[in-house]
Amino acid sequence: MTFDNSTGSPQFDSLGLKRVINGRSWVTVLGGSRMPSEVQQAMADAADTFIDFHELNRRAGERIAQYTGAEAGLVVAGASTGLLVQAAACMAGQDPDRILQLPDTAGMKDEILIYEKHRFGFEICYRTAGAKIKEWGRGEGSLAEQLAGAINEDTAAVTYVFGPGFPCDLSLREVVAIAHEHEVPVVVDGAAMLPPADNLTKYIADGADLVTFSGGKGVRGPQSTGILAGRADLVESARLNMSPHASVGRACKVAKEEVAGLLAALDRFVTMDHEAEWATWRVWSEAIVAAGENLSGVRAVIEDGHPNRQGPAAAFYFDDDWDGPSASEIQDRLAAGNPSIHVGVGNEVGEIYVSPVALEPGEAELVAEALWTVLRG
Repeated sequence: MTFDNSTGSPQFDSLGLKRVINGRSWVTVLGGSRMPSEVQQAMADAADTFIDFHELNRRAGERIAQYTGAEAGLVVAGASTGLLVQAAACMAGQDPDRILQLPDTAGMKDEILIYEKHRFGFEICYRTAGAKIKEWGRGEGSLAEQLAGAINEDTAAVTYVFGPGFPCDLSLREVVAIAHEHEVPVVVDGAAMLPPADNLTKYIADGADLVTFSGGKGVRGPQSTGILAGRADLVESARLNMSPHASVGRACKVAKEEVAGLLAALDRFVTMDHEAEWATWRVWSEAIVAAGENLSGVRAVIEDGHPNRQGPAAAFYFDDDWDGPSASEIQDRLAAGNPSIHVGVGNEVGEIYVSPVALEPGEAELVAEALWTVLRG
């Protein structure tokens, strides 16, 4: 099969960059996701205008609230900023002196509780706001008892992380019930949890006080944007704690073009046919899985609904009979090619997976051909 070896961007081509085929999902390290034409047009239209940014934030927040079922919403600079301003909002509230004091939290409740199986690298976003991370879940007694026992006079919030690889040993509803009994808010990181589209409203419906999602990834807005939704008082505090205000989130600036792009992406996301898109991903996964057929020591399967996948995916498991390259070697060889094909190495030893969610028509066949060659090389 022939292919165009350019990146599709004259600027990137002028830098000597290789074309990348993204079989790892909507990861930021590969550029996130492709923005649909209506999103790009919305950004271009906004580029030549001036607006009152405070009013833009409020009006955009109303649209987000409408789509999430929350009291209020806010466009933030990626889900990571959502985490930062979640922490700031829960610690400083709308007190102007406390807002200016952050990240110094003297005199404030400043502990964020996190389940031990939800520990993750992006806790740095909470700490950037000045919060201290307190782990729970390794003690004695039921998880519900442990969470209740971890809450004290310094607890600013309880966080709940949704995502591939994060177990839900206590449901969000259970965590909310315990935290709210102690008058402590619950903040949710759902960065990678759209689609499915139901999650846009589910976490708010389950009682979360603040929820953040990526505005890129499956929403396919600008990768530098995020969605924050929740209680009106906490969203207002979050707004005061980020740009254009001179507060702890000042560096997390969202441009007017990005706000317009995210709103266009959300409009598209809530009206699109997600079942049809899912079916397309499955067809592409079937083409990729065929590369592993009739190979001793290889089990090639389509995983649809797997908790560590964001849609149908082609997974390859290598058992003791396999005498070919290791999973990491396969990944490296594919990435070294031209085009550079990026696939994931899974949580299990001897596993690679190809997520089709960021592929374009024709790319699944290129991935399958390259895999066929590497597996038999």
